[in-house]
Amino acid sequence: MKNSNAKKNGSTNGKAASKKKSADSMTEDSAYTGMESSQLMKLFEDSLKDIYWAEKALTKAIPKMIKNATSEELIEALENHLAETEEQVTRCEDVFKSIDKKATAKKCEAMDGLIKEGEEIMEEYEEGAMCDAGIIAAGQKVEHYEIASYGTLRQFAETLGLEEAVELLEETLEEEKAADEKLTEVAVSVVNIQASQEEEA
Repeated sequence: MKNSNAKKNGSTNGKAASKKKSADSMTEDSAYTGMESSQLMKLFEDSLKDIYWAEKALTKAIPKMIKNATSEELIEALENHLAETEEQVTRCEDVFKSIDKKATAKKCEAMDGLIKEGEEIMEEYEEGAMCDAGIIAAGQKVEHYEIASYGTLRQFAETLGLEEAVELLEETLEEEKAADEKLTEVAVSVVNIQASQEEEA
């Protein structure tokens, strides 16, 4: 009788465990579905559209900076980052693919303003160290905006459990940080020194 009861209890416990596992699985699926339609997911998508527009706009803005720059170190830094920016556009598209969404750009007013500010600097100053210093200042404002944007996007992706998106966004974030550091290096070692020695027109 004891063996029979043990088997019965074992069978009952097994069914209960199976039901619990099934319920847990349903809960996880529901949580994931809820996550996909959550307010955070919507904010993630909107922010991704925003930075996608920004990166595409920069592929047109950076060549203008290169054209107006005179420092060889600055030109090289800008050319390298232009190549990275073109890759970052593609990487944004890969992030959209990872969440099964079509890559869509939404005008980024903040980046549009930063680009216009850079253009005004290039119009105001003649080519030379002063203009180079202005280009670096404008470029670093752009980098800081991108660092903040990608950092936020990466954190959203982590919270949403979007592992592929996290990896892609992290890669771009590190590139933006490196680009900012390079501009600082060029400014401190060359451009700012030369600009400080130029007489005001």
